[in-house]
Amino acid sequence: AKMENHTRMSEFILVGFKSHPGSQVLLSVLFSTMYFVTVVGNICMILVIRMEPSLHSPMYFFLENLSTLDICYSSVIAPRAALAFLLGRRSISYTSCASQMFFFSLFGTTEAFFLAVMAYDRFTAICNPLLYQVIMSRRLCVLMVVGSYLSGCINCTIQTGFTFSLSFCGHREINHFFCEVAAVIHSSCSNTLVNELVMLAVCGPIIVGTALVVFVSYGYIIITIMQMPSAESRHKAFSTCSSHMVTICLFFGTVFFMYAQPGAASSPSKSNTLSIFYTVVIPMLNPFIYTLRNREVKGALKKQLKRKGFFR
Repeated sequence: AKMENHTRMSEFILVGFKSHPGSQVLLSVLFSTMYFVTVVGNICMILVIRMEPSLHSPMYFFLENLSTLDICYSSVIAPRAALAFLLGRRSISYTSCASQMFFFSLFGTTEAFFLAVMAYDRFTAICNPLLYQVIMSRRLCVLMVVGSYLSGCINCTIQTGFTFSLSFCGHREINHFFCEVAAVIHSSCSNTLVNELVMLAVCGPIIVGTALVVFVSYGYIIITIMQMPSAESRHKAFSTCSSHMVTICLFFGTVFFMYAQPGAASSPSKSNTLSIFYTVVIPMLNPFIYTLRNREVKGALKKQLKRKGFFR
């Protein structure tokens, strides 16, 4: 019996989206396509920023880091999910599950901090343009990126450590398509009150704190833009921010919807569908949002394509 118990707990079964066997192939194709678009889109974004000297500014430095992060973030979940849907293999080993949760929490938290940092960057550029170069020094930019990753690291270490200290006595089914913190906690047979409190105590301030920085920054930005004398300067200022605003609304909207409402964890099918949104869809959309809404990036892209002979 002891041996059986051990083999039982060497893996979990991910049961997200299990009810429609016919749609498994469709889900696999969907995930693979979105992942492919995410990687290609974000790599293009990184290359354009790298190759175009006019884009070597703090805003694009953060954007380049966001693209790198989105590739990593999506890579933790999409390829494995696509393969699982295709082959119908739903088991995930204990260690794979822990490492997936670790990296998912790391990149997810870092993304929230990145969006806050980018909002602060736009706030400085629009509300304090004369001091922008002084404030947003190269050193501060690098520190902000490193700080975002460190915060992500602290959070994911706490979350993963606490979650995997629970016992799972044979309850192997996780009602999700990846090892998401709340879903794994739910499949445990220990008392999970401490875990839920830790999750609230750590994630709560992160979500609320980063969202506050974002909304306060954008509050000031909108007021400043409204007070600009000419319509053209208003339009120019607004166009550099609008793409970022779209990303923020998508990301924080989904996260709030997922984690900040009572009973969020009790409706697995809803949280599964929503997770696709912030794990696969948003990283895929980011490069498009930033290129389509941004004149500088579009210009740089055309310039690079001309140089390579795609355009005459």
